Amino acid sequence: MMTRTADGNNRHPFIVEADTTSGYWSNHPDNTLPPPDMMGAYMRNRPYPANQIEGRKGWIIGSGIAGLAAAFYLVRDGAVKGENITIFDALDIEGGSLDGAGNAEDGYIIRGGREMNWNYDNLWDIFQDIQAIELPSGYSVLDEYRLINDNDPNYSKARLMHKQGQIRDFSTFGLSRSQQWQLIRLLLKRKENLDDVTIEDYFSADFLQTNFWFFWRSMFAFENWHSLLEMKLYMHRFIDAIDGLNDMSALVFPKYNQYDTFVRPLVEHLKKQGVKFEFGARAYDLEWRDEEGKCTVTGIRMLNHGAADLISVNEKDLVFVLTGSMTEGTAYGDMNHAPVLQRGRHDPGNDSDWALWKNIAKKSSLFGKPEKFYNDIGRSMWESATITCNPSPLVDRIKELSVNDPYSGKTVTGGIITFTDSNWVLSVTCNRQPHFPGQPGNVLVLWAYALLMDKDGNCIKKPMPACTGREILQELCHHLGITDNQFEAVLANTKVRLALMPYITAMFMPRKAGDRPHVVPQGCTNLALMGQFVETSNDIVFTMDSSIRTARIGVYTLLGLQKKVPDISPVQYDVRNLIKAARAINNGKPFLGEYLLHLLLKKTYYAHILPPLPDRRQGFRETADAELKGLLKKSAQTINTVGKWLQKAREEIIERIRK
Repeated sequence: MMTRTADGNNRHPFIVEADTTSGYWSNHPDNTLPPPDMMGAYMRNRPYPANQIEGRKGWIIGSGIAGLAAAFYLVRDGAVKGENITIFDALDIEGGSLDGAGNAEDGYIIRGGREMNWNYDNLWDIFQDIQAIELPSGYSVLDEYRLINDNDPNYSKARLMHKQGQIRDFSTFGLSRSQQWQLIRLLLKRKENLDDVTIEDYFSADFLQTNFWFFWRSMFAFENWHSLLEMKLYMHRFIDAIDGLNDMSALVFPKYNQYDTFVRPLVEHLKKQGVKFEFGARAYDLEWRDEEGKCTVTGIRMLNHGAADLISVNEKDLVFVLTGSMTEGTAYGDMNHAPVLQRGRHDPGNDSDWALWKNIAKKSSLFGKPEKFYNDIGRSMWESATITCNPSPLVDRIKELSVNDPYSGKTVTGGIITFTDSNWVLSVTCNRQPHFPGQPGNVLVLWAYALLMDKDGNCIKKPMPACTGREILQELCHHLGITDNQFEAVLANTKVRLALMPYITAMFMPRKAGDRPHVVPQGCTNLALMGQFVETSNDIVFTMDSSIRTARIGVYTLLGLQKKVPDISPVQYDVRNLIKAARAINNGKPFLGEYLLHLLLKKTYYAHILPPLPDRRQGFRETADAELKGLLKKSAQTINTVGKWLQKAREEIIERIRK
C-alpha cells in the first residue's frame, strides 16, 4: 500500500506488520517511525480511519481470542460500528480454546492454561482498555493483573520430581559445555535454514534428557519430533525469561481461569459496543471473485445449526477467518469413562473446524498446506485432566509442595510440577485458588497433563488416552508418593474430568516456508486469516499474544490504517538479557569471559549490567587473567587456522587460473 504525504506525493509503501530482522534501522529524514520492535506510550496513538465506509460490515469466523481481538480493533482503531460486526462460532459459547466451566458437584474443567509474560504487548494493549469485572469502574483487566502479581510473586519449590514424590534438583539446567553450544548455535542459525527440521534431528540424545529439556518441553508442550524452527523462535521470544525457567519466577498468572479472567470481560465490552454473536454456526468455505490477481470474498458458506446457509459479503465488507483449531475434535472423559476420539488419524473430516482452511487451500497455494499440521494426530495430541478436590491426602501432599497455603488465595505450586521419570511425562499444577468465581472455600482445582500418549503408565499399565479419570488420578498419586492405602480416601473426595485433544500441538509440527498462509494473502482485498496457523515475521505460536497479533495485523492492513503492529519485544537484543542468559545456560556459573567483563566494567557506568559473581574476593584477578590468556590463545589458534585456509584458497585460485 502506497502512502501519501500532505502534498499528495507518493513515498515508500507503509507496512503494517513490522519485521525487525528485515534490515538495519536508523534515523533519517524519510523515516519518522520508531524502531519496529518498540513498544511504549508513543505507540498508543489511535490512527484516523481515512476510508470509513457507512454500513461496512465485519464478519468474523471464530470467537476465540483472535476473533474477539479482531472485533476489538475494528471498533477501537477502525471506527467500525459494533452493530455491524458479527462473530460466528461452531460452539455454543464464546472463547474458543480459552475455556473454563463446571461446578464443585460435577467437577470443573479447563482444557489448558496459558502462562503470561510482561511483554505480551498486544495482549496488554487490549486489556488495559477492558474493564475488570471485580474492580471499581475505570480499573482495567491489566490493573487487576498487576495488583495480583505485583503483590504475590510466582515461583516453584518443587519444579521437578521423581522417585515417587522426591523433589529432583532443579537449581540448574544441567547442560554440559557441548550441550550449551548446541543452544547457542541454534540461536545463531538463520530461520530459512530450518525448514522441516525437527528438534531431535538437531539436538543430541543426551541433551533431550537434561533438566533444561524437561523445563522447556513441559512448560511449552514441545515434543522431540516438533519443529526446530519453532523452538528457535521461542528462544528469541523468551530469552529475557530464561533465568526464571527453572523455578517459574519469570511467569505471571491470572486470578481465575482464562475464561473468567479474559474472555468474560472482553465479551462484555464488545457486547456493549453492539457486537453480535451467533453460535452453532460452522463456516466451511468461502466464495470469492478473482479479477486481475485481486481476490475479493463475496460469500461465506456455513452450516447454521446444521442447515446450509450462505452469508452474502459486500466487496467493502471485511472477513476474518480462523485457520485450523488446536482444540477441535476434543474428546471428553470422566471418572469412569476414557475419552473416545471422533477424528481420523490423518484427516479431521469435513465436519470439523479444519474444513474451511482445507477448502480454501484447495483453490490456491496462497492459503498454505493445512495437511502439514493435521495429518498425524499421534504427533500432535495430548490429554489434560482437571481435578476437583475436597480435603484428602492429595490436598495434604499439594500443601507440602506449595509456596503458600493453597487456601490462602496466593500462589500455590507456582506452575507445573513435572515428573521426570513418568512414562507419560506427566505434570500437575495448582494455580491460585479459587480458580473459578463462586468455587467453594474447601475445594481446590488442580490441572494435570501429559505429553506422551503411546506409553504405558508407571503404575497403570495403559497409555493415558485409554485410561479413565480414576486411573489417571491413581497414576498421579503414584508419582506424588501417595500410598495405595491412602488412595481410597483420595478417590472418595476427588472428581476428574478429561480432555483428549488431537490437534493441541499441531502448530508445532515441522514446517517450511509457504506451509502457513500470511495474515492477508497476496491479492486479498477483504480477507484476513487469524490464529495459530498463519505466518508472522518473528512471533511464536500457542500464546494469546500471538493470536491477537494476527487479528491486529489483519484489521490494520485491510483498513489501510497508518499504524504499525510492532515486532516482538526487543529483549533478544538487550545485552543485559544476553549476559544473564549466558549465565543461566552455564548452570548459574560465570561463563567464559565473564570475570574479564567484570574487570573491564567494574568501575564504569555499565557495571550494573553484569550479574554478581559467586565470590569476588577469591582469585578474582587471577581468574580474569586466566580467561584473558585463554581467549588470546584461542584467538591465536583461530588466526593460524584462518591463515592456513586463506593460503589454501589462494593456491586453489592460482591453480584454476593456470588451467
